[in-house]
Amino acid sequence: MTTRILSELRIPIVGAPMAGGPSTPELAAAVSSAGGLGMIAGALLTPEKLAEQVNWVRGTLGSVPFGVNLFMPEDATGADVDAYAARLQPWFEKYDVEPGALPRRDDFYPEKFEWVIANPVPVVSSTFGTFTADEVARMHAVGTEVWATVARAEDASVATANGVDALIVQGPEAGGHRGTFDGSAPEAPLAEVLGAVAAVSGLPRIAAGGLMDGNDVAPLLDSGAAHAAQLGTALLDTPEAGTRPVHREQLTRIANTAVTRAFSGRPARGLENDFMRENSADAPLAYPDVHYLTGPMRAKAAAAHDPSALSMWAGTGHARVQSLPTAELMATWARQLGR
Repeated sequence: MTTRILSELRIPIVGAPMAGGPSTPELAAAVSSAGGLGMIAGALLTPEKLAEQVNWVRGTLGSVPFGVNLFMPEDATGADVDAYAARLQPWFEKYDVEPGALPRRDDFYPEKFEWVIANPVPVVSSTFGTFTADEVARMHAVGTEVWATVARAEDASVATANGVDALIVQGPEAGGHRGTFDGSAPEAPLAEVLGAVAAVSGLPRIAAGGLMDGNDVAPLLDSGAAHAAQLGTALLDTPEAGTRPVHREQLTRIANTAVTRAFSGRPARGLENDFMRENSADAPLAYPDVHYLTGPMRAKAAAAHDPSALSMWAGTGHARVQSLPTAELMATWARQLGR
């Protein structure tokens, strides 16, 4: 089983949407131009900035497909964010910043969704939840293929029932935020998650988590465990990515990754540093409140080229990252996949 978009890809590789900087329009266009599917990370962008990026990629690619990822709105959790902010005060003082303020909890989701309905793109995917059946129907009506990121079989069942076309199945090896609907962080490896999802849904599966090249992807495709793969960490050191210089440097310097809520209020895997070690145990489940709370501190750390208080999302395969143009990486992965 496949989808129209997946069947059109020359290389069954999707560029992971990496919100907050690493994903750029140039990276999305480069992945699609090379025969895969580039994704625009719509999260954390204003509706105007999302429109600007989509229009640039559309103008660059013409009829070549690409996609947009949206974070689903988070409900207020009741978590004690103020208590966490008080705990972080020494960190704020160290970087001479005030705690950041929460602009809007819903990430402007209603406006972004209506924009992609009015300005259809080939693929729209969700993270932190799935589109409702009505939203899926509306996107289908304008010719958009709908994917959902899932990290548990239970979430896959909900997304399938709502009518999505494909599932991005994320294992805990993945860098960045865990895509569970409830903010949990299960540890079953990608292979097990793929099997559990296949047991409850017949939709095409796009594997994500710790995959760094075609050699990692080939066994999943050959066995039928997945129909394509989504790679993000492998693209972090390409010239097209917007990865901060200090983040690029630490990819091959810091040995360990860990899962933390300390920076954003949702479990996410990144390069382990002092801030994570000191605060992970006390961070509440409160996204995006914590994300905005720590924002000024992270920006100051990045400007100072200081990795100790910066969220540097990366998967478990980060040490194998290559500093090459996206087109070269994609060509290598294509050869490894026999494409």
